[in-house]
Amino acid sequence: MSSDAKSENPANFSPMPDLMVLMGVSGCGKSTLGTILETTKGWRFLDGDDFHPPANKEKMGSGVPLTDDDRWPWFDVLRAETAKAIAESEDGKPVLLACSALKREYRDYLLEGFKNTLLIYLHGDRDTIWGHVTSRDHEYMQPSLLDSQFETLEEPNPAEESVLVLEIGEGVPAALARLKQEFGI
Repeated sequence: MSSDAKSENPANFSPMPDLMVLMGVSGCGKSTLGTILETTKGWRFLDGDDFHPPANKEKMGSGVPLTDDDRWPWFDVLRAETAKAIAESEDGKPVLLACSALKREYRDYLLEGFKNTLLIYLHGDRDTIWGHVTSRDHEYMQPSLLDSQFETLEEPNPAEESVLVLEIGEGVPAALARLKQEFGI
């Protein structure tokens, strides 16, 4: 992503979105950021990894990338769980969904029918993310799948999608500071 595209991020999103999708390749920090916001802000966090069917987990655990045929039924589950979480949300707190959402068509489908949504794209270069995936212990996601994720990734375009880009190379404290700047949290 060029620095010009990053500078096009809209600032001061208002009102607070009902649904924020934390997106990006494996190892970019979706689960980490979602868990921190759930713990510190009381926001409902749905980790897409928790909703993969066993066959998807087995496939990725064997180092085989998912296909669209594997993903679409999982997206249906994510949409249903997200709708349920939004309906149960209290005090106008947003729902966070962590999902790689690598392609535009995936993001469009995940957000379809929901109002007041925002993508939070956790952007990082391959070397930074490689360091993350090789230093963690994940239930099924193999580091060898990272290249296929980058090959599939269609970076969101701030001119076409409601997206906030967070640079993961700047660390979690910087990401949290940016969210505080944008939402006054």
